Amino acid sequence: MLTDADIQSLSQTFRYRKYRKNQYLLQQGDMARYETYVLKGMLRTYLVDRKGLEHVMKFSPEDWWAGDLYSLHMEKPTSYNIDCLEDTEVLQITRDDLEMLKKDIPGLNDYYQILYRNSVIAYNKRVASWLCNSATERYVEFIERYPDIDRRVSNHQIASYLGIAPASLSRIRGQYFKSKT
Repeated sequence: MLTDADIQSLSQTFRYRKYRKNQYLLQQGDMARYETYVLKGMLRTYLVDRKGLEHVMKFSPEDWWAGDLYSLHMEKPTSYNIDCLEDTEVLQITRDDLEMLKKDIPGLNDYYQILYRNSVIAYNKRVASWLCNSATERYVEFIERYPDIDRRVSNHQIASYLGIAPASLSRIRGQYFKSKT
């Protein structure tokens, strides 16, 4: 449970920012400076391969975190791009401020441990799904993980997240919705 003093410390330490649709929070080769919590809007984290193809790693809608922990904590350039798919409002915190708050607010360290654990679990599940599941199974998992997100992002971006061609996504969607009726 957070005390009033804890909440005051949090509100003074996080930085509120607004970003426009298509604006970048982080670009490949830059250093990550913040952990970002989405208040409103939608972020996309993606890689661009040597051929110039985009590979969506994750979407971050409201109440999700975004950032590159490796770049932030190891002070190395990021491999990712994070951009806004909608006008977006966020709270951002630097690594040093986060570490200070975790020492000052005991419950925050526990929260961050749970957040990190859940992130690792989600990543491991995604890798296992890529290795073992069909495109249709990955689509069903996507719908379960991101309910209603298909109304907010393009089919091309969903196909990129699933690792399939947009035409394959259309076919899979048609079969999926036909099976639901």
